[in-house]
Amino acid sequence: MKAIRVHAYGGPEVLSREDIPTPAPGDGEVLVRIEAAGVNFIDVYHRTGLYPLSLPFTPGVEAAGVVETVASGLAQVREGDRVAYVMQPGAYAEHAVVPAWKLVPIPDSLDTRSAAAALLQGLTAHYLTHSTYSLRQGETALVHAAAGGVGLLLVQLAKRLGATVIGTVSTEEKARLAQEAGADHAILYTETDFEGEVKRITGGRGVDVVYDSVGAASFERSLNCLRPRGALVLFGQSSGPVPPLELGRLASKGSLFITRPALAHYVADRAELLQRAEDLFDWIVSGELGLRIHKTYPLEAAAEAHRDLEGRKTAGKLLLVP
Repeated sequence: MKAIRVHAYGGPEVLSREDIPTPAPGDGEVLVRIEAAGVNFIDVYHRTGLYPLSLPFTPGVEAAGVVETVASGLAQVREGDRVAYVMQPGAYAEHAVVPAWKLVPIPDSLDTRSAAAALLQGLTAHYLTHSTYSLRQGETALVHAAAGGVGLLLVQLAKRLGATVIGTVSTEEKARLAQEAGADHAILYTETDFEGEVKRITGGRGVDVVYDSVGAASFERSLNCLRPRGALVLFGQSSGPVPPLELGRLASKGSLFITRPALAHYVADRAELLQRAEDLFDWIVSGELGLRIHKTYPLEAAAEAHRDLEGRKTAGKLLLVP
């Protein structure tokens, strides 16, 4: 089968398409023929070695496709089932072996590419707004990268919960997309200091929560945007990791809370995974949640997809199609 392989950590140029043997499923596993794979920042972190995987490896932790082979003794999945999955390396390929418990059935009314586009970023938006910081009616949230793949879904779910949403974006076009998703305010951080603008919008109070996937470039000002006892949810670091924090500063800034969650801990068992995925797919099918697929690339263009993602040239989801 064809797959993208990484033999050394580095830039997008280390992503190479190769022919490798098609893997065989073992106990509790299935072989999935991949129809679309999601491109996510965690793939960049794996490629650079920030989140190291054993070399060589096939990147990608999210895909959707059709079950091709089922290991003996598995009753919950059958050959021919349409499925999606997350948090399992090896998605940039024509086939992948996946533990059966990680497979999510795709509703008949949802196409495979939409399922691949929705799962990782949609589940992330779900746990951030419903579990890590459970947004409530009337609260105010600041969402960084509000026109990105997670950002557009975060904005929609926050509005669904009754929150006021302030989003930061880099261009007028991205501001339009964030507002179409429901953002009440869109701040162009390239032109305006977002900290000052947040203070103006909130009358000096600050926001209840900041959802920050940017990291180093936004961290200090994100803290300054919080109301007393507000929460900073740091769930990514597209601009680099944040520096060490002296915890006493949280007290001096208003008894703030900070957390660094990861999706894997919010879909750690099948029951929780299915509950979140079923919510997500139901909202998409009913039209309550809109997906935006920015661009679809052939498998061999994985390096181009990574360059576009890292270069902030995208608004929405990127997919690879074998």
